[in-house]
Amino acid sequence: MIEVMPRGSGQAGAQLRLRPPRALTASQFRALFAALAGAMWLVAGLGWLAGNVFAPAFALLHSAGLALALRRLWCSGEHGEEIAIGPSAVEIRRGAVVVFSAHPYWVRMQVQDGGGRITLSSSGRGVEVGAFLGPAERSQLARCLKEFLAAASGRNR
Repeated sequence: MIEVMPRGSGQAGAQLRLRPPRALTASQFRALFAALAGAMWLVAGLGWLAGNVFAPAFALLHSAGLALALRRLWCSGEHGEEIAIGPSAVEIRRGAVVVFSAHPYWVRMQVQDGGGRITLSSSGRGVEVGAFLGPAERSQLARCLKEFLAAASGRNR
């Protein structure tokens, strides 16, 4: 998902927030966990009635593992990138860490394979942006970055 965020008052430039796409909402994740764990406990209960005394212990371990896996999956959707393009700097942040910073005039964008990898580079340093986005979103990101970089460096005149 690509969000164009407004800059602070009096600041020129653009800020993009990139986030991985999510297929489910938080309540849908909880419903998925309840359905999967409920099915497991139903089968474990039937197994226990049939004489398998270890079925409830396995169901407990399975439910805990499922909860951890779904929690980790949900948290991975929180990771993203922020690209701030201003008249004096282009910065790429992943979380709180700035992974790339350069003057916009010297930043070059390379798009490989017609919308595949998008790389911003300057002074021999480069960083790939939007790797977690789908092909259509990467094409949209490339168009936005091209427009914003041209405006920030004065190459669109």
